[in-house]
Amino acid sequence: MLAQLRRTLLLTGVGLLCVGAAFAQVTTLEGHVKGADGQPLKGAEIQLVRTDIKGHYHVKSDKKGHWFYTGLPLGTYDITCMVDGKAVDSVKGVKTKYGDTTVVDFDAGRMQRQQAAMQQGQLTEEQAKGMSAEQKAQLEKQLKERSEAMKKNKALNDAFNAGKEALQAAEAGTDPAKANADFATAEQNFQKAGELDPTQIAVWASLAETEASWAKKQPATQNKATYQKAADAYKKAIALKPDDAALYNQLGNVYGAMGSMPEATEALTKAAQLDPQMAAKAYYNLGANLVNTGKSDQAADFFKKAIDADPNYADAHYQYGICLMAKAQVDASGKITPPEGTADQFQKYLELKPDGPFAQSSKDMLAQLGSKVNTTYKAPGSEKGSKRKK
Repeated sequence: MLAQLRRTLLLTGVGLLCVGAAFAQVTTLEGHVKGADGQPLKGAEIQLVRTDIKGHYHVKSDKKGHWFYTGLPLGTYDITCMVDGKAVDSVKGVKTKYGDTTVVDFDAGRMQRQQAAMQQGQLTEEQAKGMSAEQKAQLEKQLKERSEAMKKNKALNDAFNAGKEALQAAEAGTDPAKANADFATAEQNFQKAGELDPTQIAVWASLAETEASWAKKQPATQNKATYQKAADAYKKAIALKPDDAALYNQLGNVYGAMGSMPEATEALTKAAQLDPQMAAKAYYNLGANLVNTGKSDQAADFFKKAIDADPNYADAHYQYGICLMAKAQVDASGKITPPEGTADQFQKYLELKPDGPFAQSSKDMLAQLGSKVNTTYKAPGSEKGSKRKK
């Protein structure tokens, strides 16, 4: 009997120890939620994320703004108060204790007050609590610096976006006076953005684009100064990113439109060196700019450079052929004697783009030269060639 009693007490003691060990693993968290108006907030969702071991729990505040969660594993938690799906307050690294309830209160207006204070470069009461005079001064300095940075960034974004909108309006507009006003607005805003932050490549590239587009719509007697502004802006962008082939390509196009051939050649050659795949397009664009400004003789050299960079550049063959035709000699009988290889350029275009936009013009040129258009050309996507005769 005595032995049985001892066994019963022993088992009971073991049970109590087991229960005691189980209770040691759980804890309780609770607190109150105050709304932005200072009143208890009902229905706020409290999210509890355990950080030492994975775990996620949530509970809502009652009509008195009280929230309560018991039976939680002992550990460390990041706790966030959510209202209408948005975080309004949070506390990180909350360590729970065995035997004691850990209280965490939330204030839905805290973040709003902090953001407002930070924008003004000031401390909130919560931030200032428990700080020494030196700590307060240091934090106030940091907040003021951040406030200035935020204001600067907003002003920068506003100016840049306003410039983009004005540029789009200027390029799409049909009224010359309105377009000039929009170009001026775009120029002013991009210049302002450049003053706010001169390290932004997009700002200088956009300013350059504005000046170049504006120059195209100005009389030839007035646009050189505007093109020069575009070149200067591209140079500022290149100074920030000297390995950008596209910037050199655009700079070369601007110099080409100005008729500054040495500078154009230098810029486009640099673009081709940085990105060989861009070389053909760079030289073609310069040739086109020269044609548009009545410099066909100079344009021919760049169309030839485009062909050398990409022998299958159909449009370059056509434009080179046109430039060569401009050098043709016509005798008294009306016979046309073009430079050697002229007909080959139109034939090559038809070979590469038998249905291209310059196909009929190429055939007309060949007819004027007395060349037969009797080659079998293979249209893109077709398996069989088609006879094309003039």
